[in-house]
Parts: sequence; C-alpha cells; structure tokens
Amino acid sequence: MPNNKFKLHTEYQPAGDQPKAIKGLLEGLKKGMHKQTLLGVTGSGKTFTVANVIAEMNKPTLVIAHNKTLAAQLAQEYKTFFPENAVHYFVSYYDYYQPEAYMPTTDTYIEKDAQINKEIDRLRHASTQALLTRKDVIIVASVSCIYGLGSPEEYKEENLEIAIGDKITRTDLMSRLIAMHFERTNADLTPGTFRALANKIEIMPVSENFLYSIDLEKEKVERIIRIDPVSSHILSEENSIFIFPAKHFITNKTKLAKAIKDIQAELKLQLKKFDKEGKLLEAERIKRRTNYDIAMLREVGYCSGIENYSRLLSGKKAGEAPETLLSYFGKDFLTIIDESHVTLPQLGGMYAGDASRKNTLIEHGFRLPSAKDNRPLKYDEFEKRIGQVIYTTATPSDVERKESDQIVEQIIRPTGLIDPEIEVRPVTSSFPPLPRGKMKGGDESMHLTPALSLAKERGKQYPGQVQDFIAEAEKEIRKGGRVIATTLTKKMAEDLSAYLKDKKIKSEYVHSDIKTIERIKILTEFRRGTFDILVGVNLLREGLDLPEVTLIGILDADKEGFLRSEVSLIQTIGRAARNVAGRVILYADRITGSMERAMKETNRRREIQVAYNKKHNITPKTIIKKINDITEALDSLHDKAVSSELALDTKLFAKNPSKLVKLKERQMSEAVKALDFETAAILRDELKILKERLVK
Repeated sequence: MPNNKFKLHTEYQPAGDQPKAIKGLLEGLKKGMHKQTLLGVTGSGKTFTVANVIAEMNKPTLVIAHNKTLAAQLAQEYKTFFPENAVHYFVSYYDYYQPEAYMPTTDTYIEKDAQINKEIDRLRHASTQALLTRKDVIIVASVSCIYGLGSPEEYKEENLEIAIGDKITRTDLMSRLIAMHFERTNADLTPGTFRALANKIEIMPVSENFLYSIDLEKEKVERIIRIDPVSSHILSEENSIFIFPAKHFITNKTKLAKAIKDIQAELKLQLKKFDKEGKLLEAERIKRRTNYDIAMLREVGYCSGIENYSRLLSGKKAGEAPETLLSYFGKDFLTIIDESHVTLPQLGGMYAGDASRKNTLIEHGFRLPSAKDNRPLKYDEFEKRIGQVIYTTATPSDVERKESDQIVEQIIRPTGLIDPEIEVRPVTSSFPPLPRGKMKGGDESMHLTPALSLAKERGKQYPGQVQDFIAEAEKEIRKGGRVIATTLTKKMAEDLSAYLKDKKIKSEYVHSDIKTIERIKILTEFRRGTFDILVGVNLLREGLDLPEVTLIGILDADKEGFLRSEVSLIQTIGRAARNVAGRVILYADRITGSMERAMKETNRRREIQVAYNKKHNITPKTIIKKINDITEALDSLHDKAVSSELALDTKLFAKNPSKLVKLKERQMSEAVKALDFETAAILRDELKILKERLVK
C-alpha cells in the first residue's frame, strides 16, 4: 500500500534564489493565497523549487504544460524527484485526430477519424486510477485535462475486486469483464483484454503491461498470480486485486436505460423542430444516426462517439460543465501551470472553437443538441475546479500579474550565471534613425550608443544585419562557441542557412516542419559541434537547453508581433544564459516598446545577479551538461533491426518470431512508460516490419 507521503529524492540542496522562493510560495499557500506566480529566469531551477513545495505541502498535484513534449520532460523530472510516489502523464491519446465536422458551404461532412495510441491511453487510465486510490500523486498533463472524461464516481463504482476465496463462476466473471468494456480474445493479451483457458481466466488491466491469471475451482477463486506476458515468469502471487473499467465513459445498466430514454426524448424534440423548419434531410440524418447509436448502447453498452451523449449518460443538466480529469482530484489539491504565459491562453481558448464546430453539426442534423455539452471547460469553470495555483514562468503576462496574490522572484541561479549582455545593431546598410529618447532609469548600458557609434563610424559602409551577424558569429566559432540566429519566417530560416553554407559556414535550420526525431538529431549535432550555427524561428524559445551557445542574433528585432513581443524576446534572450560568455545582438533600426521592456527587464535581472555574485564571491561557470542523444539509441536499435535483411536478430527470428515480436512490444511499452516517445516510435516501426515479415 502507498504511504501517501511525498518523499523528495535529490543530492542537491536549494541554492541561489531557490530557498527564498520555496519559503515565499509555502508561506503564500499556508496563508490561503489562491494564486501565486513563480517568476523564475531560465536555468534557475523552477521545477526543483516546485518539487520542494509539493513535498512540503503533501497534496495531490496537477501540473499543466502547454504541449505533450514539455509535459513529458516535466514528468521525467518529477519522476526523478519522487521515485517512491505516483507520477503520471496525462495527454491526448490520439496519434492522429480529425474531429467530426460539417462545412455547409461545400456540403462536406468530415467523419471523425482518429488513431488512438494505446500506450498513452494506458497511461491515462493509470493516472485516474492513481488519483482514486492514493494521495501521493502528481499528474503532469497537457490542456487535454479540461476535456470531457467519464464520471469518477461511475468509474470507481464499476471496478471489480477479486480475492482468494471469492465465489464466482467462470461465466459471471467474463460477464463482469465484458460489462466493464474488456474485450475477449484468443490471441496475445493487450491492455483491456482477457482470455479464458479452461478454468483459468487471464486479464491484462487497461493501465498495466502485465497480466493476472485467475484460477477458478468449483466456482471459487483459488489462486491469483501476476505474470510477465513476454517471459511468462510469475512476478508475484496476490491475495486480492482491483480491476478498473477499460474505458472512462462507463454507466451502469439502470443509468444506461434512463439515458437511452432521455436520448429518445431529445431525438423526438429535435425531429419536431426540423419538421417545423422544413428540414427533412436533417431530420432523416439525425434519426438514422441516433437510432443506430441507441441500438449499440443497448447491445454492448457503448457506441462510437459515446462522448457526445455524456451529459445524458451522467444525468447532468443542459449547459452543465462536463466531468474532466480535474473531477478525479477531489477538493484539496495543488495546481501548477507551467510556462503560464503560453498555457493560460490555451486554456482560455479551447471552448469557443469546439462550440462553433458542434453548433454546425447540430444545426445540420449530425448530432443532438446535448452534444454541445461534450466540450472542454470554459475558463471560469476551470478556475472554479482547480486548487491553489502556482504559475511558473520567466515572463508573466498581465493575467498573472493582475490575478496573483503575490509574485515570488527566482532571479539568482544556483550556478551563478547571469543574464547575457544585449547589444542593439542596425538592420539596414544605411545609418539608422536615433532611438526615441533615454530609457527609463537612465541606464546607459541599455542605450543604442554602441551600435550608433559603430554605424556612424562605418557610415554607408555598414554591411547590414546578415553580414554583421556572420562577422560576429565567426568570432564566436573561432573561440569554440555555438551561435543561434532567429528569423521571422521558415523561408528566411532556410534561406539564411543555405547562404551560410555557401559561405562555407557549417549551419542547419530547424522549424515546425522538421519532424521530431530529425529535430532532436539536429540539436544534438549542434551541441556536439558538427555544425556551428543553428537558424530557427520561435522553436528556439521555451524548453531548449543549449549551454554551448555563446551568441544569439535576433534578426529584424524591431518587427513588432508575436515573434518579437516582449515575452518572445525575453525567452529567446534566455537561451544565451547557460554560458558565461553568452551575449545577444538585437538587429533593429528602431527601439520598439517590446525591445525596450525586454532589455530593461534583462538588465534589471543582470544587476541583481551581478550584485549577488559580488557579495557572495561567486564566479559564474558555464553549465556542463552531458550530451545525451536519444537518436543514438534509436540508430542503435535501427542498426540491430535493419541491416542486411533488416538486420534483425536472425537467429531469434528464425527460431521464434513471435517471441521477438513480444520482446519488441515490451521494449516499446517500457519506452512509453519512461516517456521516451521517440524510441517508442522507432520500435513501433520495427514491429510493423516484423509483422509484415511474419505474414510473408
């Protein structure tokens, strides 16, 4: 049984501003502050600070990140900090998702098309089951946590407890499993399936990758063993086990019967409405769709798109908020919103887009009106359902500043590293216009004076931002540094990289069109020095840890917009804060408001950091970080799997091909469990090749 107590494992003690931040946040939580912001600069260890807070508060914790990749990184970090506790990963389980939609202008109906990742579905079930069975739980989630999920009461109520000595027949046990949406199979078990062999029933829980074998003798449970499905080794003997439903949307027979009546009643009303409006085609559509779904619900208790009936199945009123992952947390829990300047807008924007699509489907007879209540939470609904909140960001927006009861700053890094120096240089080859007056605070280091002097000295001979950047980059490369250039568009990134190569400068570009695994390879080769200049767009902001970078050139910094906003500039500047020699050049012909605020804030932080280092006699040192290339492991796996004739282990394949398939499936499951989705993707591809060979 879990001890329900968080235990932080680390060889480090809080340092820099971390002790002050931990103390401030804990005091705020204990005083009952609902919202706080941890303003932590890049590289200051915000996750470690939050981990200390979680350990002290000892409450279930929800961490929300703005994308799956960042969520996976955070989950790995928290698993490292809390190896004895339940740290889970909850994101959308779709590898591919095309929502159901209708476009009236072209009379085009797009059926829902989705490819579910079974491993992520398993992790989602592990998350909800942990929340219902223990208190020492951290769930790291994407914004999918505000989308509809089955009722926790129904999910918990429908679990099956099996104990030694229980009286139950083989038929009754199978019936119970089928009612919980487990599928019977005669083949190898996968999560959410079972098979019956004489008086033995084998079950693979939907949240696990092991199986339970239950021996029945004279209608009584004689033995329960936990087995490794690949090796068939017995892992343990159990006195009792809990089996949760294989799907989150589950309803008992009584509630299902009532829901079907409610669906029929709503269908009747909608048909009357369409008849009155003369919409005969729409009436026929909704009649066929709904009657088919009702038949499926009666027969198997489930239908495709069952989530569209979730409000009726749960007995909620029209317009009432759906059950979500938040419903599984109970009342007293802590919420961490990571990179809140990006995550909060996402949380606030999900409802409107979903509502527009649903209204069109309802209007044209593809869904009943109650389908509107299968939706993400509105922002005010989300706020009512979360516990005390800590926003973590290096660049709090007006929302965090306005709503937070306090802002706790974490400016001093444990490493002593300071924010990079910033210089502004002109974009054009002609002399740039004068800046608009002095900066507030009178700090000369924030003026354009150095750049203006340079431009004046060169006059019309100033080569422009690209040539100037190349000259500065070459200086850094000669000293062994790496350089980043950020552009405004993908095309500009590609063109600049090609131009650099023409100049015999080793460079590569990266942007959102580059596949994940290729992106990882590029970043790793950059760190190793295979090439010297990395050109990108906004992917070079949050979450990149490149300590070898000594120079960042921000091209066209004076083009106000999302990519050159105050937040984007500060985040990009922060990429140079991992190296003691880090510096940034902003190329601009004028000082924009965003530039002024970004430079002012960076300089404020530098002053605090320099003063702290001087007071404590600290000499900053560049972060030394091991270059772990996930793609090496991938290439290694690939080499083993694909040389000569796919270079598979020919002996094992020839001797027992099914065993090799099981081995690869297990490796894939282990990769997903470790949140190593890139390795899992390679293994998935290997499995596809293996299975094709088996068929041949």
